[in-house]
Amino acid sequence: MSSWGTFFFLSFFSVFTCIKVSSQDLTLLYNFCPNTTTYSRNSTYYTNLKTLLASFSSPNSSYSTGFQSGKAGQAPDTVTGLFLCRGDVSQESCRNCVAFAVNESLTRCPNQSEAVLYYDECTLRYSHRNILSTLRTDGGYTLPNVNNIPRNQQDRFRDLVLATLNQAATKAVASSRKFDARKVNFTALQSLYGLVQCTPDLTGQDCLRCLQTSINQLPTERTGARLLLPSCGSRYELYPFYNESAVTTQTN
Repeated sequence: MSSWGTFFFLSFFSVFTCIKVSSQDLTLLYNFCPNTTTYSRNSTYYTNLKTLLASFSSPNSSYSTGFQSGKAGQAPDTVTGLFLCRGDVSQESCRNCVAFAVNESLTRCPNQSEAVLYYDECTLRYSHRNILSTLRTDGGYTLPNVNNIPRNQQDRFRDLVLATLNQAATKAVASSRKFDARKVNFTALQSLYGLVQCTPDLTGQDCLRCLQTSINQLPTERTGARLLLPSCGSRYELYPFYNESAVTTQTN
């Protein structure tokens, strides 16, 4: 089998693997819980944290918009937090992911005052510091695919990935949900899918800064990769990893 034939087969296998995994229970991609500030379970901070998390998983939360922020308690025990669902997921999927994240958060980060939990369909964050409308690019995590683009295709592929994601970033900054997804042709038989998203509480300038940071750190020699940051994220794949019918996909 030629190198391109092998590459196409691996890409097809990635699609099959993704479909199988997506049908299973939600899986934590990564969590960031720095130990710099902690709390005890009998503290006022813990009570405020439980109040905030309960508001995120309540039936009245903003699952239809995919984003909600809030705070609980008074200084010095104030907790601020937010959840963000991927821009193409349904209201039900958003609700399920947030509820799952809330349930897992106190187990994954049992006494840390600051936490970020990343799932495929949502992100949950909280902190003793004010994280609302504040750009954060620390505590990130890169998830590259195991397969590489053939060497003789890597330069052209890198240019296409960067151009596609930067175009998506420009559109996302101007949108109310700070989200954009798009599809372009890589070859006659292979499409490239890209997605970017910021938390909607960011200014357009901060959103663009965050997305540029994310996009520029992506490994582009792989068949796909994503970079998770507290305030934004970017991803590309050679298969449709988002719901195309739920978004206005830009096609070139």
